[in-house]
Amino acid sequence: MSVTAAYGFTAAGVAAGLKSPAEDGTAKRDVALVVNTGPLKHAAAVLTTNRVSAAPVLWSRQVISDGRADAVVLNSGGANACTGAPGFADTHTTAEQVAEKLSSAGQDVSATDVLVCSTGLIGVRLDMPALLSGVESAVNTLGEDDDAGAAASEAILTTDTVTKTATASGSGFTIGGMAKGAGMLAPGMATMLSVITTDAVISAEALDAALREAVRVSFNRADSDGCMSTNDTVIAMASGAHPDADPAGVNLTEFQTALAEVCQTLAAALIADAEGAHHEIAIRTINAATEDEAETAGRAVARSNLFKTAIFGRDPNWGRILSAVGTTDVAFDPMTIDVAVNGVWICRAGGIGEDRSLVDLSDRLVEVVIDLKAGEAEATILTNDLTHDYVHENSAYSS
Repeated sequence: MSVTAAYGFTAAGVAAGLKSPAEDGTAKRDVALVVNTGPLKHAAAVLTTNRVSAAPVLWSRQVISDGRADAVVLNSGGANACTGAPGFADTHTTAEQVAEKLSSAGQDVSATDVLVCSTGLIGVRLDMPALLSGVESAVNTLGEDDDAGAAASEAILTTDTVTKTATASGSGFTIGGMAKGAGMLAPGMATMLSVITTDAVISAEALDAALREAVRVSFNRADSDGCMSTNDTVIAMASGAHPDADPAGVNLTEFQTALAEVCQTLAAALIADAEGAHHEIAIRTINAATEDEAETAGRAVARSNLFKTAIFGRDPNWGRILSAVGTTDVAFDPMTIDVAVNGVWICRAGGIGEDRSLVDLSDRLVEVVIDLKAGEAEATILTNDLTHDYVHENSAYSS
């Protein structure tokens, strides 16, 4: 189940011709639509911090400013980034098409309450006739069942090899989410598109706070290749339609936990499907002075190409881990730091620990533990190895 897991939402995913067909000639889904049927229309979004922001991001920043969104339309097959004023006009036109078609179908929607997301190649205008036709088709095929949610999650894929979905539930609420992303995965936020729906009774302000905290401990800790996109968008919409929802509002602590769970599941799925990856790596920094410092240390290792290539080669080269941590300003004593890889403490007190040949890197999952011995805080950064396949896929992406 995906974005249709929560009550009060419909979704669709259709093929509009924005993406090249499959090898067998089959058209690929490339336009998705998620609609909040209410009664609440509360929404929040966390958007890229890249100063070069795509037209849909610029549009959605305006739309979300009042905490309301009735629908989100997403397309793959083109990022609509670095397309100037014409690209922004295309985004506006797309939102108007969604509003017009939904209003004609009986749901009164304004274009200024339609969020827009795009993903694909930067610096190319969208095929607007195809996109607008796809929007009309999506409106006509909206559904609230699992198949509708699955179609939407498929339509947003680019270099992804699988769809990414997650759900969670609690007292009087359900949360459903979908995401896409396999490359350009770096925080601020992590590069991807994600739509999260909930039928909880929650204010727009509380939803915004909950989403930002969930993103902080999930998508912003997924760091595949250190490359931040122009189109990063995570959207949360609340319908308040759960039959057992408390009219006074959801338990915010329980909701926060469930929302973080959904986001963390989706973030892990992004790393698992990272372009060319042979290993999924969790870098857990423990006993740091602060959580931020734990995150900083882990991210330094995740950004080290030397470390990432060592894991690809199944070489537990712990010196590369220490040297990466040493480039940061976090509190630690180089003479006391310990490092373990897959349970083997190969570095003790900043020096040689257990025999590195005991480390087994044959499995896809890898855990690195860095003990700073400077406090009690911890954080985990998710990354992957750097492979020949990643270089091959990205060396000819636009040609």
